[in-house]
Amino acid sequence: MGVDGIAGLRAGRYLGRMPDVTTTDATMGGTADRLRILTVPDPVLRRVARPVGEGDGDAVRNLVPRMLAAMYAAPGIGLAAPQVGLSLRLAVIDLQRDDARAPMVIINPSIIAASTETEPHEEGCLSLPGQFADVVRPRVVTVRYLDEAGARQEVTADGLLGRCLQHEIDHLDGVLFVDHISALKRNMILRRLAKSLRAKEG
Repeated sequence: MGVDGIAGLRAGRYLGRMPDVTTTDATMGGTADRLRILTVPDPVLRRVARPVGEGDGDAVRNLVPRMLAAMYAAPGIGLAAPQVGLSLRLAVIDLQRDDARAPMVIINPSIIAASTETEPHEEGCLSLPGQFADVVRPRVVTVRYLDEAGARQEVTADGLLGRCLQHEIDHLDGVLFVDHISALKRNMILRRLAKSLRAKEG
């Protein structure tokens, strides 16, 4: 998510100790090792990601700090694994309130409750750079997930965190924020994006 705008797993069994998720870009090899964020219409963005499993521990430990580095550099406040080409149910979030970093890692997240009350808010996406639209979502959600240590967690969130959680979980299901708006507005955004990307390539 841009600035603008558990089943079958025993907790802690397969991840072990994760790297320090506040690691800076410099300690991760700088820009040379930075993950590339995919843009629409890359097909990976439309796939339903598979759950992280017991054999994915090394991959997740390597991926999390690199995803955070890419998200901060973009800059953004949320990034899902499919956005960097890996179809895994994993995302990172950091609202960076008061310019302080407090990263949140969500593994195999699921929304277990959502309010009937909804609200609109403008959203953007690192995979649709420069594009924004008002999206209506539940005002409050409860999400169950595994954290970076493999412990089961549950959070009830509204406001920006609630919206960001919904946005990133959508990515894990192959859903983009433009899927929540009218076909007319969606097509306008996709045409604008295609034109912008062509101009950059030219």
